[in-house]
Amino acid sequence: MINKPPGLVVHPGHGNYTGTLVNALAWYFRDLPLFNSEDPRPGLVHRIDKDTSGLLVVAKTEMAKNKLALQFYEKTTERRYQALVWGSVKEDEGTITGHIGRSLKNRQVFTVFPEGDYGKHAVTHYKVLRRIGYVTLVECRLETGRTHQIRVHMKHLNHPIFNDSNYGGDQILRGTTFSKYRQFVQNCFKVLPRQALHAKTLGFIHPTTGEKMLFNSELPEDMANGIDKWENYIANRNE
Repeated sequence: MINKPPGLVVHPGHGNYTGTLVNALAWYFRDLPLFNSEDPRPGLVHRIDKDTSGLLVVAKTEMAKNKLALQFYEKTTERRYQALVWGSVKEDEGTITGHIGRSLKNRQVFTVFPEGDYGKHAVTHYKVLRRIGYVTLVECRLETGRTHQIRVHMKHLNHPIFNDSNYGGDQILRGTTFSKYRQFVQNCFKVLPRQALHAKTLGFIHPTTGEKMLFNSELPEDMANGIDKWENYIANRNE
């Protein structure tokens, strides 16, 4: 199990050919007898975005990798994220369903195609954990695992993830016009300089023993500090 820090690229790609998690795994596994040195993604079963923090499971053998990958394919894993999003989410819980595919206007980002005529089927279940004035802390449970799924679905719900530069969350989307408030939000962006999304819980069946495994991780310091700043701001505002 790896608790990935924000900023670490999982897989080499354009602009990130070294210093990735895959580079590290190739080095770490190099002397393992059951490790396939020809595998371009050694041990990698799934991935999370560069600036998303949280849990990843890595396989040390081909057998383990195949069995774990099958669980992700069959949607039997348990994956829960926590996200700080803009706005006060109206419903206490709900489900977002919509095909996700690359935007036809900007190939660097993804979007929801409600009619399902493009992209891949995607389902995200969400639950409100805390409403903090102009932002909300939510838990998101993935039923499918599409690229940028939570980020795209929350934007589709009109609640982009806080400081998500790809999906508009790095703008002041809720609140007042007072300069003091604008400065407060800018300070929050500095404290939490990436999308406020953390892969908190990961559950799966152990590929050898068949035992149900469930792992939890704490919110990283930057995200916890960002939430604390919002809670202090709202508390002081209401006094």
